[in-house]
Amino acid sequence: MLLEHLDSSPTVDGDAFVAPDATVCGDVIIARGARVMHGARIVAEGGSIRIGENSIVMQNAVVRSTVSHDCSIGNGVLIGPTAHVVGATVEDGVFLATGTSVFHGSRLGRGSVVRIHGIVHVNSVLDPQSTVPIGWIAVGNPARIFSADLHEEIWAIQEQLKFSLSAYGIDQPMSECMDKVTAKVSQRLETHKHDTIVV
Repeated sequence: MLLEHLDSSPTVDGDAFVAPDATVCGDVIIARGARVMHGARIVAEGGSIRIGENSIVMQNAVVRSTVSHDCSIGNGVLIGPTAHVVGATVEDGVFLATGTSVFHGSRLGRGSVVRIHGIVHVNSVLDPQSTVPIGWIAVGNPARIFSADLHEEIWAIQEQLKFSLSAYGIDQPMSECMDKVTAKVSQRLETHKHDTIVV
């Protein structure tokens, strides 16, 4: 389903494919040869989304942009089932395996691989040809890669990246600002009440 959002409608190349039960919403451009599979959600919420040639968004994956973060998916990228990419720049030839998470302001260099349930944290930058192992976390600029059990080492870097400021525009720890976060996000999401079906 294609939806107009905030006066912007998706543009899908005639040689691309969007499954009938996928959602493409707002300022989205999908290039030739791209495939958006069943249950996938591509939602531009204030920022733009660009999906390059021959890139694939698999079943139930989510690609989002926000007011503060456009989302750019290069050519020849595969985004695996249930992966989540928000407000990131993903360069050509990147592989995001099942269940990966890529957050606001991050950049994944050409040919990077993020394996099953890997994470690229907010504002983190992966060098080209980098690999994030299964279940590991990339954090920082340039990114350092940690196993999930190294919380203190991850947090020492992550805290400086200011997740709540990058993701929600609120410069407080998440544990102290959820009332502000949910109020702000709720207000932004209210704009979807006016979405209209294009196709």
